[in-house]
Amino acid sequence: MSKKTNITGRYVFIEVEGIEYRVYFEESGEGIPILCQHTAGSDGRQYRHILDDPDVTKNFRVIAYDLPYHGKSLPPEGVEWWKEEYKLTESFFREFVINLSHELGLDEPVFMGCSMGGHLAADLALNHPDEFRACIALEGAMESHDIQDIMPWWHHPRLSNDSKPSLMYTMMAPQSPDANKNETIWMYSQGAPPVFYGDLNYYGIDYDTTETARNIDTNKVALHILSGEYDWSATPEKCKLLHEQVPGSTYTQMDEVGHFPMSENPAKFKTYLLPVLDKLLNES
Repeated sequence: MSKKTNITGRYVFIEVEGIEYRVYFEESGEGIPILCQHTAGSDGRQYRHILDDPDVTKNFRVIAYDLPYHGKSLPPEGVEWWKEEYKLTESFFREFVINLSHELGLDEPVFMGCSMGGHLAADLALNHPDEFRACIALEGAMESHDIQDIMPWWHHPRLSNDSKPSLMYTMMAPQSPDANKNETIWMYSQGAPPVFYGDLNYYGIDYDTTETARNIDTNKVALHILSGEYDWSATPEKCKLLHEQVPGSTYTQMDEVGHFPMSENPAKFKTYLLPVLDKLLNES
């Protein structure tokens, strides 16, 4: 008998800023929908363990997508995208997620993102509180402007595409299983060279809630912030600062994980995620 998962994959067409994108997503489970945003330069495969976990999918419809230019979501047809620098902006990122949610017909979904997706969780809670019942920020900080100092490294002809995965390895916890850590950086090695650098435009430049985080209304949309102990980019200190500025938000430090909790150590991550999901179930 063949061995199969319950994960299904499809494409959907999304228009953002006047351009149509063919977007790949995978889903599994039933119940409250959760839109899952991957980290900069990677793709939705980072959530494959969550998609395959019956403790999650018995009550939640988990949807992990590839942002345009990532994974199986190819650059758009009909435009000469290769003549322009790829650069992820705040306006595009927010509009994409909102339009994807609408196109899929989701009713008050949960948004969960990591790294640049963790930043976006706070961004969406601030600017689109009526679209989501909750936002879960994994490695979401108030700002990450210090990344600008090393941004020029990530699309340079003298650096190979191995440099990016090697740096990502240093952001993971020593306790995380070697197999999972190497799978995480394997996904990074497959990204198009300009994409990681372009994603960092949002992560390190456009995004900044230093002056606005206090305006997030958790009576409209819950905000749950989880940060990995070994993350040296969106550090626990930075993530906790975001929590301290948002009345009613929750904060959890995830011990023994780093910047990629859902892929580097899914078993450990699950122990932190399930209490948040239980809280959402009880509040629904």
